[in-house]
Amino acid sequence: MHAEERSGLVQGIVAALLGLLAGTLITMGAAQATSRIKDIVQFEGVRDNMLVGYGLVVGLNNTGDTIRDGHFTKQSLQAMLNRLGVKPTNEGLDSKNVAAVMVTAVLPPFVRQGARIDVTVSALGDADSLMGGTLLVTPLLGADGEVYAVGQGQLAVGGFSATGQAESVVKGVPTSGRIANGAIVEREVGFRLNGLKHVNLSLRNPDFTTARRIARAINAFLGTAAARAVDLTTVSVDVPKDYQDNVVDLMTDIEQLRVEPDQLARIVIDEHSGTIVMGENVQISTVAIAQGSLTIRITETPQVSQPGPFAEVGETTVVPRTDIQVDEDAKKRMTVLNAGITLQDLVNGLNALGIGPRDLITILQAVKAAGALQAKIEVM
Repeated sequence: MHAEERSGLVQGIVAALLGLLAGTLITMGAAQATSRIKDIVQFEGVRDNMLVGYGLVVGLNNTGDTIRDGHFTKQSLQAMLNRLGVKPTNEGLDSKNVAAVMVTAVLPPFVRQGARIDVTVSALGDADSLMGGTLLVTPLLGADGEVYAVGQGQLAVGGFSATGQAESVVKGVPTSGRIANGAIVEREVGFRLNGLKHVNLSLRNPDFTTARRIARAINAFLGTAAARAVDLTTVSVDVPKDYQDNVVDLMTDIEQLRVEPDQLARIVIDEHSGTIVMGENVQISTVAIAQGSLTIRITETPQVSQPGPFAEVGETTVVPRTDIQVDEDAKKRMTVLNAGITLQDLVNGLNALGIGPRDLITILQAVKAAGALQAKIEVM
C-alpha cells in the first residue's frame, strides 16, 4: 500500500470516529433533555384508594385515654365488650390502658384479596402515647362505605415521652404509629384492564405542548393515528388490533417512549422563608432596576473626663461623643437588563446590586407589574 493510500485510509478512519463521537454526544444530549412517558403521566384507572377506620388500641402502659362518662372511648369499649359477651359496669371501666384511634391505609391498584398492606394508627383522644399498644380488629372502609380491608397488630411507635416532677422530654410523635402488613385485603376494586378499548394518559404537569408531543410520539411508534391530545391534561389512545386483550403490553411499550416535556415560564416565591425558584424559560424585557435605601447609624461613645491628680479644683464629668453615619447606597448604581437575557444574566445583574432574597422578591413583583417579566409568579 502506497503512502498516499495509507494516509487517506487513516484520515477516513479518523473522520468516521469523529462522526461517531459527535453522533454519540448529540444522542446523549438529546437523551438528557427528554423524559420517559411513564415519568410524566399516569394511566387513568391505575390509582390508589384511601381507606379509613375507627378502632381501639389496648395494652398501653397507663398512657391511654382518660375514660369518663360520655367519652367516646368509654362508649366504644363498652360496645366491644358487649359484642364479646361481657357486660361491664360504669365503675368497672376505669382504665388508662385503652385509646381510641383512627386507622388509615392506602389500597394499591390491582391488589388481590388476601394481600397485606401497611396501616397508620393515630390517637383520637387524649392519650399520651401509643407505645406498646396493640390494635384490635378494625374494619377499613373506602369512600363508598364498603369494607376493603381489616387491620390488627402490634404498633411500632417511633416517638416517646418521659415525664418527671420537674421536667418532661418528648421525641417525635408518640401518639402515632405504624403496623407493617397490618391489614388484610378483603375486597378487590373491580377494574378490568385488558378489556379497555381506550387508554387515557393524564399528565402530572398539564401542558398543551407536552400533550401533543406525547400523542405524536405514540403515533410514530404505533404507525397509526391512535393517540390524540384531548386537552392539556389528557391524551387518549385507541387500543390497536395488535394489542387487543393485551393492554398491559401496550402500556409497557408506551411508557418507555421518550419525549421532551415543555413547561410554563414560572417563578415560585415562598415569602415565609425567602426562597425563590425560577424556571428555565423566564425571559426579561429591557428594564432598568435600581434598589437602595437610606440608612442612618447613630453611635454613642461617651467618654469620662476627670481632673488630674492632686488638683485642687475640678470634678469628674461624662463627655458625650456621638457619631452619625448616613448610608445612601451611593455605590449601588442603576442596572439595565436588556431584552432576551437569560436567567443567569438576571441573577448576576441583581446580585451585582447586592440584593438579597427578600429584596429580590419585591423587585421581581415590581418587574412583573411593569410588564417586563414574561413569566408567571406564584406566591406560596
